[in-house]
Amino acid sequence: MIESEARIWSLAPVAPGARPVALPVAVALFALLTAVGAYVAVPLGITPVPMTLQTLFVLLAGALLGPVAGASSQLLYLGLGAAGVPVFAMGAAGLPWIFGPTGGYLMAFPMAAALVGWIAGREGDLLRTAAGMIAGTVVIFLMGSGWLAVVTDLAAGALFMAAVQPFLVGALVKAGIGLVVARQILGRDRRA
Repeated sequence: MIESEARIWSLAPVAPGARPVALPVAVALFALLTAVGAYVAVPLGITPVPMTLQTLFVLLAGALLGPVAGASSQLLYLGLGAAGVPVFAMGAAGLPWIFGPTGGYLMAFPMAAALVGWIAGREGDLLRTAAGMIAGTVVIFLMGSGWLAVVTDLAAGALFMAAVQPFLVGALVKAGIGLVVARQILGRDRRA
């Protein structure tokens, strides 16, 4: 059993003799959860980027599925949105959304999930998982603000105020929730 498969089995208890859920189903599940997180969107008015729950599921995808499957779930999510399925914030879809103000955040999702999974490792160590979630969040902020700078020509101070500052508290809360959820699920797997 590969590392990613070993980690996802803890998401659903398996009766003796039953076949566990396939890894592709878990990848699709996290793509769906990221899409659901996009619908929990709050426009802030001070930035063209809404606050969503997407990053919570990006971080969890990496922590629970591992680097390859976690990134794959986010690539599937982006592929669905690029193909016109309304999975982006507030029901948006299509390539213009990926190349618009929020595009850098979206493009960061696969890399962030992979980084979280790589740093967290397969043991689910608390400090490594927390470090992975922080690193994943930093990648999302860096790519999101970098792309926003390209499409808006904002100066550095204004860019920080539009791309990072409004989301800092929410990012810490989502990383904390993600850490607790991941520890609960991975801890249950180790006890089984």
